Amino acid sequence: MSSQVTDSKQLNEDRYLDSTLRPRSFEEYMGQHKIKDNLKILIEAAKKRDEAVDHILLCGSSGLGKTTLAHIISKEMNSNIKITSGPAIEKVGDLASILTNLQPGDILFVDEIHRLNKTIEETLYPAMEDFVLDIIIGKGPSARTLQLELPRFTLIGATTRTGLISSPLRGRFGATYRLDFYHQPDIEKIVARSANILNVQINQNEALQIIARSSRQTPRVANRILKRVRDYSQVRAEGIINQQTANEALKMLEIDQYGLEPADRRLLEMIITKFDGGPVGLQALAAACQEETDTIADVHEPYLLQLGFLDRTPRGRIATKSAYQHLNIKYPEDIQNKFTL
Repeated sequence: MSSQVTDSKQLNEDRYLDSTLRPRSFEEYMGQHKIKDNLKILIEAAKKRDEAVDHILLCGSSGLGKTTLAHIISKEMNSNIKITSGPAIEKVGDLASILTNLQPGDILFVDEIHRLNKTIEETLYPAMEDFVLDIIIGKGPSARTLQLELPRFTLIGATTRTGLISSPLRGRFGATYRLDFYHQPDIEKIVARSANILNVQINQNEALQIIARSSRQTPRVANRILKRVRDYSQVRAEGIINQQTANEALKMLEIDQYGLEPADRRLLEMIITKFDGGPVGLQALAAACQEETDTIADVHEPYLLQLGFLDRTPRGRIATKSAYQHLNIKYPEDIQNKFTL
Protein backbone atom coordinates (compact mmCIF):
# COMPACT_ATOMS: atom_id res chain seq x y z
CA MET A 1 0.00 0.00 0.00
CA SER A 2 2.83 2.39 0.82
CA SER A 3 4.13 4.55 -2.06
CA GLN A 4 7.82 5.21 -2.48
CA VAL A 5 7.51 8.91 -3.31
CA THR A 6 6.57 10.15 0.16
CA ASP A 7 8.11 7.28 2.13
CA SER A 8 10.60 9.01 4.43
CA LYS A 9 12.81 5.93 4.71
CA GLN A 10 15.91 5.87 2.54
CA LEU A 11 15.41 3.93 -0.67
CA ASN A 12 18.10 2.61 -3.00
CA GLU A 13 17.46 5.45 -5.43
CA ASP A 14 18.06 7.99 -2.64
CA ARG A 15 21.64 6.98 -1.88
CA TYR A 16 23.21 9.01 -4.66
CA LEU A 17 20.74 11.86 -4.21
CA ASP A 18 21.30 12.02 -0.44
CA SER A 19 25.08 12.07 -0.79
CA THR A 20 24.92 14.73 -3.50
CA LEU A 21 22.55 17.05 -1.65
CA ARG A 22 23.73 16.38 1.91
CA PRO A 23 24.74 19.60 3.72
CA ARG A 24 28.41 19.65 4.70
CA SER A 25 28.21 22.19 7.53
CA PHE A 26 25.82 23.66 10.10
CA GLU A 27 25.49 26.74 7.85
CA GLU A 28 24.21 24.60 4.96
CA TYR A 29 21.94 22.55 7.24
CA MET A 30 18.54 24.25 7.25
CA GLY A 31 16.14 24.02 10.19
CA GLN A 32 16.50 22.31 13.61
CA HIS A 33 17.97 25.59 14.90
CA LYS A 34 17.94 24.78 18.64
CA ILE A 35 19.59 21.41 18.07
CA LYS A 36 22.29 23.02 15.92
CA ASP A 37 22.98 25.66 18.58
CA ASN A 38 23.28 23.01 21.30
CA LEU A 39 25.56 20.83 19.16
CA LYS A 40 27.83 23.78 18.38
CA ILE A 41 28.33 24.40 22.11
CA LEU A 42 28.89 20.68 22.76
CA ILE A 43 31.47 20.42 19.99
CA GLU A 44 33.30 23.64 20.86
CA ALA A 45 33.57 22.65 24.52
CA ALA A 46 34.93 19.21 23.60
CA LYS A 47 37.49 20.75 21.26
CA LYS A 48 38.69 23.18 23.93
CA ARG A 49 39.18 20.28 26.35
CA ASP A 50 40.79 18.23 23.57
CA GLU A 51 38.33 15.42 24.26
CA ALA A 52 35.97 13.30 22.22
CA VAL A 53 32.46 14.75 22.18
CA ASP A 54 29.89 13.10 24.47
CA HIS A 55 27.82 10.20 23.16
CA ILE A 56 24.78 11.58 21.30
CA LEU A 57 21.33 10.11 20.67
CA LEU A 58 19.36 11.58 17.74
CA CYS A 59 15.64 10.80 17.68
CA GLY A 60 12.97 11.52 15.10
CA SER A 61 11.19 10.23 12.02
CA SER A 62 13.07 8.97 8.98
CA GLY A 63 14.40 11.54 6.53
CA LEU A 64 14.75 14.45 8.99
CA GLY A 65 18.55 14.61 8.82
CA LYS A 66 19.95 12.45 11.64
CA THR A 67 22.65 10.88 9.45
CA THR A 68 23.51 14.29 8.01
CA LEU A 69 24.00 15.72 11.51
CA ALA A 70 26.34 12.82 12.36
CA HIS A 71 28.46 13.63 9.29
CA ILE A 72 28.56 17.32 10.20
CA ILE A 73 29.59 16.53 13.80
CA SER A 74 32.36 14.34 12.41
CA LYS A 75 33.59 17.11 10.15
CA GLU A 76 33.44 19.74 12.91
CA MET A 77 35.47 17.44 15.20
CA ASN A 78 37.93 16.59 12.39
CA SER A 79 37.15 12.94 13.09
CA ASN A 80 36.61 9.85 10.98
CA ILE A 81 33.10 8.41 11.00
CA LYS A 82 32.27 4.71 10.87
CA ILE A 83 28.67 3.90 9.92
CA THR A 84 26.65 0.81 10.76
CA SER A 85 23.13 -0.07 11.91
CA GLY A 86 21.46 -2.00 14.70
CA PRO A 87 20.36 -4.94 12.52
CA ALA A 88 23.86 -5.25 10.99
CA ILE A 89 25.46 -5.98 14.38
CA GLU A 90 24.26 -9.53 14.92
CA LYS A 91 26.98 -10.97 17.17
CA VAL A 92 29.28 -9.70 19.89
CA GLY A 93 32.15 -10.46 17.52
CA ASP A 94 30.72 -7.98 14.99
CA LEU A 95 30.68 -5.23 17.62
CA ALA A 96 34.14 -6.16 18.89
CA SER A 97 35.55 -5.94 15.37
CA ILE A 98 34.08 -2.46 14.90
CA LEU A 99 35.17 -1.10 18.29
CA THR A 100 38.74 -2.44 18.18
CA ASN A 101 39.30 -0.81 14.78
CA LEU A 102 38.36 2.67 15.99
CA GLN A 103 41.00 5.36 16.38
CA PRO A 104 41.04 8.00 19.17
CA GLY A 105 38.34 10.59 18.54
CA ASP A 106 36.53 8.50 15.90
CA ILE A 107 32.76 8.65 15.65
CA LEU A 108 30.70 5.47 15.44
CA PHE A 109 27.26 6.13 13.97
CA VAL A 110 24.68 3.41 14.63
CA ASP A 111 21.45 3.86 12.71
CA GLU A 112 18.29 2.14 14.01
CA ILE A 113 20.03 1.68 17.33
CA HIS A 114 16.74 0.55 18.88
CA ARG A 115 17.15 -2.72 16.94
CA LEU A 116 20.30 -3.82 18.79
CA ASN A 117 19.76 -7.10 20.59
CA LYS A 118 20.15 -7.30 24.36
CA THR A 119 23.52 -9.12 24.29
CA ILE A 120 25.01 -6.44 22.05
CA GLU A 121 23.61 -3.71 24.29
CA GLU A 122 25.18 -5.22 27.40
CA THR A 123 28.55 -5.45 25.65
CA LEU A 124 28.20 -1.81 24.61
CA TYR A 125 27.64 -0.46 28.16
CA PRO A 126 31.27 -0.69 29.40
CA ALA A 127 32.50 0.45 25.99
CA MET A 128 30.45 3.64 26.27
CA GLU A 129 31.13 4.30 29.97
CA ASP A 130 34.68 3.13 30.57
CA PHE A 131 35.98 2.61 27.03
CA VAL A 132 36.74 -1.04 27.66
CA LEU A 133 35.55 -4.16 25.89
CA ASP A 134 34.86 -7.27 27.94
CA ILE A 135 35.28 -10.49 25.96
CA ILE A 136 34.36 -13.84 27.48
CA ILE A 137 36.71 -16.64 26.45
CA GLY A 138 35.61 -20.24 26.87
CA LYS A 139 32.45 -21.66 28.40
CA GLY A 140 31.30 -22.99 31.75
CA PRO A 141 33.57 -23.04 34.83
CA SER A 142 36.69 -22.47 32.74
CA ALA A 143 35.35 -19.31 31.13
CA ARG A 144 37.33 -16.13 31.76
CA THR A 145 36.91 -12.49 30.87
CA LEU A 146 39.46 -10.61 28.81
CA GLN A 147 39.28 -6.83 29.04
CA LEU A 148 40.54 -4.73 26.14
CA GLU A 149 41.08 -0.99 26.38
CA LEU A 150 39.38 1.06 23.67
CA PRO A 151 40.27 4.51 22.36
CA ARG A 152 37.99 7.30 23.49
CA PHE A 153 35.36 7.48 20.78
CA THR A 154 31.92 9.02 20.32
CA LEU A 155 28.84 6.90 19.72
CA ILE A 156 26.06 8.64 17.82
CA GLY A 157 22.86 6.63 17.82
CA ALA A 158 19.88 7.35 15.59
CA THR A 159 16.38 6.05 16.18
CA THR A 160 12.84 6.51 14.94
CA ARG A 161 11.43 4.61 17.94
CA THR A 162 12.80 6.09 21.16
CA GLY A 163 10.42 4.02 23.26
CA LEU A 164 12.08 0.81 22.06
CA ILE A 165 15.50 1.81 23.44
CA SER A 166 16.14 0.30 26.87
CA SER A 167 16.57 2.72 29.77
CA PRO A 168 20.15 1.55 30.56
CA LEU A 169 21.28 2.27 27.00
CA ARG A 170 19.40 5.56 26.76
CA GLY A 171 20.93 6.70 30.06
CA ARG A 172 24.47 6.27 28.77
CA PHE A 173 24.11 9.00 26.14
CA GLY A 174 25.43 12.36 27.29
CA ALA A 175 23.08 14.31 25.04
CA THR A 176 19.73 13.43 23.46
CA TYR A 177 18.08 15.52 20.74
CA ARG A 178 14.71 15.05 19.06
CA LEU A 179 14.44 16.27 15.47
CA ASP A 180 11.03 17.74 14.64
CA PHE A 181 9.24 18.03 11.33
CA TYR A 182 10.44 21.09 9.42
CA HIS A 183 8.66 24.41 9.06
CA GLN A 184 7.55 25.51 5.60
CA PRO A 185 10.19 28.29 5.18
CA ASP A 186 13.03 25.88 6.01
CA ILE A 187 11.73 23.26 3.57
CA GLU A 188 11.52 25.95 0.87
CA LYS A 189 15.18 26.83 1.49
CA ILE A 190 16.11 23.14 1.27
CA VAL A 191 14.26 22.74 -2.04
CA ALA A 192 15.86 25.92 -3.44
CA ARG A 193 19.35 24.73 -2.43
CA SER A 194 18.77 21.27 -3.90
CA ALA A 195 17.40 22.74 -7.14
CA ASN A 196 20.54 24.87 -7.46
CA ILE A 197 22.82 21.85 -6.94
CA LEU A 198 20.84 19.78 -9.46
CA ASN A 199 20.71 22.68 -11.96
CA VAL A 200 16.92 22.67 -11.90
CA GLN A 201 15.27 25.91 -12.97
CA ILE A 202 12.38 27.02 -10.76
CA ASN A 203 11.16 30.38 -11.99
CA GLN A 204 8.28 31.03 -9.59
CA ASN A 205 8.20 31.18 -5.78
CA GLU A 206 4.74 29.60 -5.98
CA ALA A 207 6.27 26.45 -7.50
CA LEU A 208 8.81 26.30 -4.68
CA GLN A 209 6.01 26.64 -2.14
CA ILE A 210 3.92 23.90 -3.78
CA ILE A 211 6.79 21.39 -3.72
CA ALA A 212 7.70 22.29 -0.12
CA ARG A 213 4.07 22.09 1.07
CA SER A 214 3.72 18.59 -0.39
CA SER A 215 6.93 17.25 1.14
CA ARG A 216 5.47 16.05 4.46
CA GLN A 217 7.78 18.56 6.19
CA THR A 218 10.65 16.13 5.53
CA PRO A 219 13.84 17.04 3.59
CA ARG A 220 14.31 13.59 2.03
CA VAL A 221 10.75 13.60 0.70
CA ALA A 222 11.19 17.19 -0.54
CA ASN A 223 14.27 16.21 -2.53
CA ARG A 224 12.54 13.14 -3.95
CA ILE A 225 9.49 15.16 -5.05
CA LEU A 226 11.77 17.80 -6.57
CA LYS A 227 13.40 15.04 -8.60
CA ARG A 228 10.02 13.77 -9.84
CA VAL A 229 8.83 17.29 -10.72
CA ARG A 230 12.13 17.88 -12.52
CA ASP A 231 11.53 14.76 -14.62
CA TYR A 232 8.02 15.92 -15.48
CA SER A 233 9.19 19.43 -16.40
CA GLN A 234 11.93 18.09 -18.67
CA VAL A 235 9.42 15.99 -20.60
CA ARG A 236 6.43 18.33 -20.61
CA ALA A 237 7.70 21.88 -19.91
CA GLU A 238 11.17 22.29 -21.46
CA GLY A 239 12.87 21.74 -18.11
CA ILE A 240 11.33 24.78 -16.41
CA ILE A 241 9.37 24.32 -13.18
CA ASN A 242 6.60 26.84 -12.59
CA GLN A 243 3.34 26.78 -10.66
CA GLN A 244 1.47 24.95 -13.41
CA THR A 245 4.07 22.22 -13.99
CA ALA A 246 4.48 21.67 -10.23
CA ASN A 247 0.73 21.20 -9.82
CA GLU A 248 0.48 18.94 -12.88
CA ALA A 249 3.38 16.74 -11.73
CA LEU A 250 1.94 16.32 -8.24
CA LYS A 251 -1.48 15.54 -9.68
CA MET A 252 0.07 12.80 -11.81
CA LEU A 253 1.83 11.45 -8.70
CA GLU A 254 -1.52 11.62 -6.83
CA ILE A 255 0.03 13.73 -4.07
CA ASP A 256 -2.33 16.32 -2.61
CA GLN A 257 -1.56 19.75 -1.14
CA TYR A 258 -0.74 18.23 2.24
CA GLY A 259 1.64 15.64 0.80
CA LEU A 260 -0.84 12.79 1.27
CA GLU A 261 -0.83 9.95 -1.22
CA PRO A 262 -3.56 7.38 -1.92
CA ALA A 263 -2.06 5.13 0.78
CA ASP A 264 -2.50 7.81 3.45
CA ARG A 265 -6.02 8.66 2.37
CA ARG A 266 -6.95 4.98 2.20
CA LEU A 267 -5.74 4.49 5.76
CA LEU A 268 -7.91 7.37 6.99
CA GLU A 269 -10.88 6.18 4.94
CA MET A 270 -10.49 2.70 6.41
CA ILE A 271 -10.66 4.07 9.96
CA ILE A 272 -13.71 6.15 9.08
CA THR A 273 -15.71 3.69 6.98
CA LYS A 274 -14.75 0.27 8.36
CA PHE A 275 -14.17 1.22 11.99
CA ASP A 276 -16.68 4.10 12.30
CA GLY A 277 -13.94 6.64 12.91
CA GLY A 278 -12.17 4.50 15.52
CA PRO A 279 -10.80 3.76 17.95
CA VAL A 280 -9.00 0.90 16.24
CA GLY A 281 -5.86 -0.98 17.24
CA LEU A 282 -2.76 -0.97 15.09
CA GLN A 283 -2.92 -4.71 14.37
CA ALA A 284 -6.55 -4.55 13.23
CA LEU A 285 -5.86 -1.49 11.10
CA ALA A 286 -2.82 -3.12 9.47
CA ALA A 287 -4.84 -6.25 8.67
CA ALA A 288 -7.67 -4.22 7.15
CA CYS A 289 -5.26 -2.15 5.03
CA GLN A 290 -3.10 -5.17 4.15
CA GLU A 291 -0.08 -3.27 5.36
CA GLU A 292 2.78 -3.95 7.76
CA THR A 293 2.34 -2.50 11.24
CA ASP A 294 5.84 -0.97 11.11
CA THR A 295 5.00 0.84 7.87
CA ILE A 296 1.90 2.37 9.40
CA ALA A 297 3.73 3.30 12.61
CA ASP A 298 6.90 4.65 10.94
CA VAL A 299 5.75 6.04 7.59
CA HIS A 300 2.10 7.09 7.74
CA GLU A 301 1.23 7.70 11.35
CA PRO A 302 3.83 10.32 12.41
CA TYR A 303 2.84 12.76 9.67
CA LEU A 304 -0.91 12.16 10.03
CA LEU A 305 -0.54 12.88 13.74
CA GLN A 306 1.45 16.03 12.93
CA LEU A 307 -1.30 17.22 10.57
CA GLY A 308 -3.96 16.52 13.18
CA PHE A 309 -5.77 14.03 10.95
CA LEU A 310 -5.13 11.14 13.32
CA ASP A 311 -5.16 10.81 17.07
CA ARG A 312 -3.93 8.06 19.38
CA THR A 313 -5.94 7.14 22.46
CA PRO A 314 -5.52 4.33 25.03
CA ARG A 315 -8.17 2.41 23.08
CA GLY A 316 -6.60 2.88 19.64
CA ARG A 317 -6.36 5.24 16.64
CA ILE A 318 -9.17 7.64 15.74
CA ALA A 319 -9.73 9.85 12.72
CA THR A 320 -10.19 13.49 13.70
CA LYS A 321 -12.74 15.96 12.41
CA SER A 322 -10.02 17.46 10.18
CA ALA A 323 -9.57 14.08 8.49
CA TYR A 324 -13.29 13.90 7.71
CA GLN A 325 -13.17 17.42 6.26
CA HIS A 326 -10.10 16.67 4.15
CA LEU A 327 -11.75 13.58 2.67
CA ASN A 328 -15.08 15.40 2.20
CA ILE A 329 -16.87 12.94 4.50
CA LYS A 330 -19.61 14.22 6.81
CA TYR A 331 -18.50 14.27 10.43
CA PRO A 332 -21.11 12.50 12.63
CA GLU A 333 -22.55 14.79 15.28
CA ASP A 334 -22.63 12.09 17.95
CA ILE A 335 -19.11 10.76 17.38
CA GLN A 336 -17.61 12.76 20.23
CA ASN A 337 -19.87 10.97 22.70
CA LYS A 338 -18.48 7.61 21.56
CA PHE A 339 -14.89 8.69 22.18
CA THR A 340 -15.63 9.88 25.72
CA LEU A 341 -17.59 6.81 26.83
